[in-house]
Amino acid sequence: MSTKYVHSRLPHSFRGILARVFTFIPAFLLLCCALGAFAETPAVGSVAPDFTLTTPQGTSVQLSKWSQGHESALIILRGYPGYQCPYCQKQVHDFVNRAADFAVAGVPVLLVYPGAVSDLGDRAKEFLASESQLPANIILVTDPAFKVTDLYGLRWNEAGETAYPSTFLLDEHRRVLYSKISKSHGDRLSAQEALEQLHKK
Repeated sequence: MSTKYVHSRLPHSFRGILARVFTFIPAFLLLCCALGAFAETPAVGSVAPDFTLTTPQGTSVQLSKWSQGHESALIILRGYPGYQCPYCQKQVHDFVNRAADFAVAGVPVLLVYPGAVSDLGDRAKEFLASESQLPANIILVTDPAFKVTDLYGLRWNEAGETAYPSTFLLDEHRRVLYSKISKSHGDRLSAQEALEQLHKK
């Protein structure tokens, strides 16, 4: 017996219900996929998700290997929202100025620079132009198409925005010791505050 014949034998009201159900299913599946694309922001005590990104010069950096065996600082910047964020430049300059203190503490710093533009690497180089050279214990990687920004649940989904600027202090096993997520362009964790939090652990 064909499905067409069976369908024709069904009461009209029941056929209407089936039509609405099958109309709803694709939208429901699409919503589930969309929700699944954004992970939760790692909380204190949880393990920071692993990822691999590259520097503007093309060097690959994997978080799990880079942070293994020591505490570390992971900073998610606003990156390139169409211009170089002055608050990001100020925060990075602050950490660069205290690089020696982080080196003494054995805490390297990883900066993540997100953006959707095709020349994100060039924009990142432009961003770093004000720094003569990053210290050996501070690395900047780019996050094209917001791969890590979405992985960490930090996407700022408004016009002209990229990521919520955030800082995570991690232990030698990538467990979050402390975090600060800013819902504005400013209100960043300073280098001094980061060092003070690390000294408490």
